[in-house]
Amino acid sequence: MSRKEKREREQKLSTRQLINTKAVSDYSLETYDGDDLVYFMIRPTNLSLLSDSSVGARVYALMNVLKGVAEIEMLCLNSRENFEENKSFLRKRAEEERNPVVRRLLERDQNFLDRIQVQMATAREFLIIIRLHNEKGTEVFSYLDRIEKSLKEQVFSASRAGSEDIKRIMAVYYEQNVTSEKFEDFDGERWIIPDD
Repeated sequence: MSRKEKREREQKLSTRQLINTKAVSDYSLETYDGDDLVYFMIRPTNLSLLSDSSVGARVYALMNVLKGVAEIEMLCLNSRENFEENKSFLRKRAEEERNPVVRRLLERDQNFLDRIQVQMATAREFLIIIRLHNEKGTEVFSYLDRIEKSLKEQVFSASRAGSEDIKRIMAVYYEQNVTSEKFEDFDGERWIIPDD
């Protein structure tokens, strides 16, 4: 298939098909490949406060979890806003501005964004992802419970992500949206009035 044909085929796909996301269930993200992605959210530990031996123990604990489950994938996300584009815009705008009062205001805005970003610099979210290949039923839940138990035995603060958590993870990953409280299943869903 030529590049042009491939591009034309991709242009006809829906957004969900392009990102391989069929649906969000109560416990997983269903893909068009037939896989279910189950997310475990890990609360991060501030390693800068730990001694070298404690950091080594944490690394060893993670290694034990990874050895026990071959299907583990890992993901790290910013769980706060990234202001780089805003700061770049303010910097460019300040360079173009002729009015010194407006220029100072733009510089103050840029400094304010710098301070906010420094305060949120450690806001990361760590996820362990389990890819289930066409697996359904009760054995899946016992398998996932074993993984969650293994994480907790290794002193990781972990919990399985529910549907709202998965939607938030997708929003952060794909559009850097960390401010919304509730996420829609479909674009514009909040504007639909039942029985109208």
